[in-house]
Amino acid sequence: MIDRIGPAPLGPDSLVLHLNGVPTRFGDGNASAGFLQEPMGSWRPVADDGLYDVEAECVRLHNDLAASIFGDLAYYYSLLPLAPQFLSESGLNSESALTRDQFEQVLVQFAAQPELNRFLYLYDVRSLVAAVQECTKEISQLTGEFYRILNLEPFFTPGVPVPDGVRWSTSPTVTMLNSTLGFLFIRMHSLLDYIAKLAREIDELRSNFNSYPRLASANILFGHRKRLKIGALPGSLFELCDEVAEVELVRNLLIHDGLLDDIPKAYEVIENRVIVERFILFPDRKDGKLERFKNRHRFYGGEDKINLRLADLVKRFQLREAVTLAALRDQLAVPIG
Repeated sequence: MIDRIGPAPLGPDSLVLHLNGVPTRFGDGNASAGFLQEPMGSWRPVADDGLYDVEAECVRLHNDLAASIFGDLAYYYSLLPLAPQFLSESGLNSESALTRDQFEQVLVQFAAQPELNRFLYLYDVRSLVAAVQECTKEISQLTGEFYRILNLEPFFTPGVPVPDGVRWSTSPTVTMLNSTLGFLFIRMHSLLDYIAKLAREIDELRSNFNSYPRLASANILFGHRKRLKIGALPGSLFELCDEVAEVELVRNLLIHDGLLDDIPKAYEVIENRVIVERFILFPDRKDGKLERFKNRHRFYGGEDKINLRLADLVKRFQLREAVTLAALRDQLAVPIG
C-alpha cells in the first residue's frame, strides 16, 4: 500500500492564505484574517466562520425532531435497536441497494414493525437537516478552495517574466477559480432552499402515522419564505439582509443571465517583478440590483474585489444560519429526556 503524505504539522514555514491572494509564512505573523491547512488537507479560516455553530445546532436538531415525532426521546432510543437499517437508508443514500419497487415490497413485509411510519417520517425530515449540514460543509470548503487557488496556483505560464503593472489572465486555473466562486454562491442559495423546507416541515410537523406521511415541505423553496411561521426573525436568514440579497442576486445572474464576466478572468498587481496582489472583480450593484443600461448589466467601475470580502460574507451568512436553526429548534420546544 502506498503511504499518503498529508499536510505537514503547523510550523513557522506553514503557508497562510490571504484575502489579497498573496500567501505568507505562518512564522511571519499576520495570520488573523488568513486560512491555514487542516490535517485532512482542507483550508480553514483562522477566525471562526460559524461552521461549528451550525453543526452543533444541527446535531441538537436531530434529537429534537426525534423527541417531537416520537413524543419522547427515550421512547425513540428504546425502539431504535429494533429498527431495520433500510428505514434510514433506502431512497435517501447510496448505502442501500434497494430499488424503488423492492423498497415498497420490504415495507409491506415489515408492516408490523413498531412505529414503522414514524421512523420513515423522522428519517425523511432528518434528511433535510443532513442536507443543511453537508451543504454548509461544502460552502466552507469551497471558500477555502477559492483562496487556495487564488493564493497558490499560477494564473499564467510559470516562469514567464512579466512587466510591472496590473494584468489580467484567463487560463484553466482562472476558469476553475471563477467556477469555484460561482458554485459557492449557488450552494449558498441551495442552503436557503433547504432551510426553508426544514422550517416549513417544523411548521407542519406530522402527527398522524396511520400511514407513511408525505413531507409538508416538498414544494417549498426560499422564495416562499413569507408563508413560514418564523417570519423575518432578526439575525436569521429570513430577515431582509445584505448577505441573502447578494446570494440571491449572484445566483440568479449565474443561473439565468450568464457568467459574472463575459471572459472569466483574474487580475494580478506586479511591482518589481513580484506579485503583490491578486483579485477578481464583481459587477457594480445599486440598491441590491445590478447596475443596468438597456442590455448591459455588468459594469466594474466600482472595482469591487470580491476576494477581499468573500470570507466575511460567508461568515456572516453562516452565523445567520446558526441563529435560524436555533430558532427552529425553539419552535419545536421539546424537552429532551
